[in-house]
Amino acid sequence: MSNLFEDTPQKDLSWLLTQINQREIALPDFQRDFVWDPSATQELIVSIANNYPAGSLLAIRNTNNYFAAREVEGAPFLNGAKPTYLILDGQQRLTSLYQAFYGVGEYLYFLDLNVLDEEGDFEEAIYHVKANAKRGWQAKELKKYSEFKGQCEDWVFPLWVLFGDKDGYQGWAKKVCRSVSGEKRDEFEDSLDQIRSDWIKYIEAYKFPVVLLSDETKTDAVCTIFETLNRTGVKLSVFDLLAARFWPENVKLREMWEKAISEFQIIEDFQIDPYYVLQAIALLSSEKAPSCKRKDVLSLTSQHVKETWSNAIKGLADTLNILQEDCGVFIPKWLPYNTILIPFTAILARFNDGQGLAVGEVRQKLVRWFWCSVFGQAYENSPNSMAAKDFIEVANWLSGGEIPGDIKSFTFVPESLYEVTPKQRALYRGTISLILSNGPRDFYEAKPITKALTGENPVDDHHIFPNGYLKDHGVEETKRRDLVLNRTLIDKKTNIRLSKRDPSEYFSEIKNSLGEPGFVKLLNSHLIPSGNDSAIFKNDYESFLEYRCQKLSELVKKATS
Repeated sequence: MSNLFEDTPQKDLSWLLTQINQREIALPDFQRDFVWDPSATQELIVSIANNYPAGSLLAIRNTNNYFAAREVEGAPFLNGAKPTYLILDGQQRLTSLYQAFYGVGEYLYFLDLNVLDEEGDFEEAIYHVKANAKRGWQAKELKKYSEFKGQCEDWVFPLWVLFGDKDGYQGWAKKVCRSVSGEKRDEFEDSLDQIRSDWIKYIEAYKFPVVLLSDETKTDAVCTIFETLNRTGVKLSVFDLLAARFWPENVKLREMWEKAISEFQIIEDFQIDPYYVLQAIALLSSEKAPSCKRKDVLSLTSQHVKETWSNAIKGLADTLNILQEDCGVFIPKWLPYNTILIPFTAILARFNDGQGLAVGEVRQKLVRWFWCSVFGQAYENSPNSMAAKDFIEVANWLSGGEIPGDIKSFTFVPESLYEVTPKQRALYRGTISLILSNGPRDFYEAKPITKALTGENPVDDHHIFPNGYLKDHGVEETKRRDLVLNRTLIDKKTNIRLSKRDPSEYFSEIKNSLGEPGFVKLLNSHLIPSGNDSAIFKNDYESFLEYRCQKLSELVKKATS
């Protein structure tokens, strides 16, 4: 048997990204699309800046043209070019890093150097904004920090400069220093040099181990390797590290977690990462200012865990029940931010004193805070800091203190819904959950949609004006067809019936089937206009979007008070 492995070298991250940009590294065409959330990209960059291992890559030399190739998402089109290497394992990591460090893709990433200079906390310094943001704080950030003047004024470093610009960080820092003179210039140089020494140089010099398959590897072997990697890939987590550390002290984290998910089925149903429980325990165990960053979790003692575990598990289960029952988050798919579970769990664990948290004013406050956090996009960046802040402020509010500032100052711009598609995951999921909390009914049998409405005719989010219909009628832009304003919960059988048909045609069928009262009740539950002269019977997509924007906005305002 021939040796499958040609070599296992370490390759500089900068080299790998350059090769992607020069069309020398690409993907087999059968690879799935890029799916990472921007927060996952941030976590990876934080690991790299800390010089932590981020796994190895698997590639094959493309000598024999085993597979059709396609470019990494955001990279220059291949246009017939033959790449030297194809990535079999590591697509998500390389794509996320390429997009972040070359300034392509749906999000742009920045470093607030003031935070690095004053606090030395890379996790708090990094954040992202939508590359096409047109409204709100993200649009303001994008406009200001896309230009060097704004970057210089506020010491905000765009990460795409690091590898996507020939002068890199040092060239950018020199330009910043040249903008001032005298002692201020010396101070700037010292600070920016220190930031590079503490953080940037580790990104610049970071290496990935690359397992390179020989070009003599048979096609069936490559496919088997690829399938196995995608089925069995597991990374070592903080939970694993603490489980190992606490074992000699008779605190068996794995057994405790198994017991928790057996006692509370809802935790198992939501497939919760136990790391969130440890972060909640970190908030509860803080002797000074509450914090739940990685270092805080790693600093937990077995005593902290023993004293707090039961309350934290109960708090998590209560949190998930409130989200299901009051917020329409029936299944994990519709949870806007996983990280909001951290403060939610810690708050309910702290107030787990049998005084009726499951009902009344306190529950209403928690639900209102949840919706303000979702539609205010509070957990979009620096979620760990936000969790600590909310843990303090919301707990104080529940005890009779002041209303949290983010709730007090909450505003919502209805037109922002025209930017929300499934790719804006948190806002999209939040909007679908809000619709679910409004009691929508099943299109097929007009029954209330519940978490149990699955089986042979499952309910999922689909287009109201069919995608194919819109495309055939001149709505060319995919994002315009995929707006959350044009999505709701529709069962599989009904969705198949819709196909590419005119909305007026299939809605007339539904009306004839249900009768006027049932039809109105059904459509109102989905915030869809039901009158005979409404947009759906006129096939008027733009008027339909306006109507639904208004109704969804009213629902947001009601939920956030």
